[in-house]
Amino acid sequence: MNKNCVFETDMADERVDMYKKINNLTEVDGIKVETNKNNGFITTNVEVLNESGSKAISKEIGKYVTMQIENINYMEEEEKKNIVNELARVITELIGKDTQKSVMVLGLGNINVTPDALGPKVVNDVDITRHLINFAKELVEQDTRPVCAIAPGVLGTTGIETSEIVDSIVKKINVDMIIAIDSLASQSVNRLGNTIQISNTGITPGSGINNKREGINKKALGIPVIAIGVPTVVDMATITNETIDKMIGNVNVEGNFSDASKEERYNVIAKLLNTENYMVTPKDIDNVIDKVSKLIVKAINLSLQEN
Repeated sequence: MNKNCVFETDMADERVDMYKKINNLTEVDGIKVETNKNNGFITTNVEVLNESGSKAISKEIGKYVTMQIENINYMEEEEKKNIVNELARVITELIGKDTQKSVMVLGLGNINVTPDALGPKVVNDVDITRHLINFAKELVEQDTRPVCAIAPGVLGTTGIETSEIVDSIVKKINVDMIIAIDSLASQSVNRLGNTIQISNTGITPGSGINNKREGINKKALGIPVIAIGVPTVVDMATITNETIDKMIGNVNVEGNFSDASKEERYNVIAKLLNTENYMVTPKDIDNVIDKVSKLIVKAINLSLQEN
């Protein structure tokens, strides 16, 4: 009988690896994984095929593409171009090339909290066209796709669930699809700021940090929702647990603690350190958010301009 996992990460590939490790498996029923190394980044495709796979990693049935950049702070222009082109290709594959379909770019998060500011920063620089198509058609080409964008803020500052705001807008302006951008949680400090996940299953804000909000997805809104996310935080107990896990893997640690599962150790650590409300982010997070947001903006603009 397979063991269930408590995931402290939004990343689909990390959840697959964790599930395989805790259950001593080489593959997971209902999940297909393929990894490719490109120039400057590694792409991992995780496809959740059925309910069995969905239950195993607590992710919706659909596609999850993860791009891990080797070093975002020291990329050459050619490497940036390759990443943007691949990201744009994946987005185009998920949204389709029909330029009659309108798109709303949704920037989730809090612009005043740097690790959570990715979504709003992307929205600030996306090329929007809906207003021009509606009120100044002579300024745009005939096949220009209608694109609008919004950063609705967070529940703590608006008093309104983000899903309620988005649902109201979708119904009012008849949006055909959404591209949602959000900051994510990872289980490894090595992936913060240098990993991009794209999926066709929508997004549940706060799900990786035990602050789960109402889902923004096709089931809730009735239209396709493409999610683009970047891990920017790891919770403190996860970092401690990861360190102990590596230590136990390299040295012989005596005592019952070394025999405990990763989930059991996590629960003990979280309780001892009282880390429920503590998240860790890189010290250069301002620079990281700036660099990765520019890559995402360029990719979105490129994919939405394609005919």
